[in-house]
Amino acid sequence: MVEKDESSPGGISEEEAAQYDRQIRLWGLEAQKRLRASRVLLVGLRGLGAEVAKNLILAGVRGVTLLDHQQVSPQDSRAQFLIPAGSLGRNRAEASLARAQSLNPMVEVRADPESVESKGHEFFTQFDAVCLTCCSKESMVRINQICHKNGIKFFTGDVFGYHGFMFADLGQHEFVEEKPKVAKASAGLEDGPEAKRARLEAAETTMVKKQLQFCRLREALAGPARGQEVALRRTAPDYFLLHVLLQFRTEAGRDPCPLSVPQDSALLLRLRQEVLEALGVEPQLLPEQFHSSCFSEMAPVCAVLGGVLGQEVVKALSHRDPPHNNFFFFDGVRGQGLVERLGPPPK
Repeated sequence: MVEKDESSPGGISEEEAAQYDRQIRLWGLEAQKRLRASRVLLVGLRGLGAEVAKNLILAGVRGVTLLDHQQVSPQDSRAQFLIPAGSLGRNRAEASLARAQSLNPMVEVRADPESVESKGHEFFTQFDAVCLTCCSKESMVRINQICHKNGIKFFTGDVFGYHGFMFADLGQHEFVEEKPKVAKASAGLEDGPEAKRARLEAAETTMVKKQLQFCRLREALAGPARGQEVALRRTAPDYFLLHVLLQFRTEAGRDPCPLSVPQDSALLLRLRQEVLEALGVEPQLLPEQFHSSCFSEMAPVCAVLGGVLGQEVVKALSHRDPPHNNFFFFDGVRGQGLVERLGPPPK
């Protein structure tokens, strides 16, 4: 039994030890203490934001601030399970607060109805991790710069129809990984061939300290330099699709909408031509009908990507297990996800 520790924000009480028993068995008490001492800012409370909020609150972080200045719309009913019926017109963060808090009373959950655009540098420095959804490319880059400079773990992600992405910048990140112990061959096998090989003892493990260097979002979005044909050919098509979708959000001020399919499809096709040519690849890299799978938020895609994104935040805050460095793309049409590291090589 773990004694209650009132003097430290990372202390674990007996009640918390019982609540998080399975997690403590999985990743250890120290990792749970780090989570318990961490505050997270989550921006954007649509379907993906709801999934991430659920996963972080259940994991047992110290506090989660839900920030969203938008009002609840009919489209939110597709994937946003934190908003109760009859909430049309309410602020999305405030409407999500009660259900989010009920998931885990031990976590301090707050709602902030202001726009992330109105937040200055100092606002973000009160958090240990910042996770953005539903933000413009310019906001992502600006806030990532602040987080990178101040050693704050940064994440961003979005769902566009059947497609989803997440990006992480953890700066200079240290973590521990559990590895099987390597045992020496027994004395009775000194002259045999087995003596020349180490034997893995699956029942015994050891913790190995490791370190990874992450780059900023602006550098990662730059991708391979123009003219590096081999690197461009090896880059996942999802990366180029992301550029098209972010440019759509910039020009239209919103995401592709099922209520305006003809107009939005035409804009997506035009942007495919312009954006991919600017990146130095053939527009045909994205098929002619790519736009048909980019509308609305698909609840299953939100669940998959929200699970991955939430787990990456947990790993970063607990310093347990290797994180994804730096993009994760999910294609719901094919049911496939992949990790891709883009940007300059680590120093």
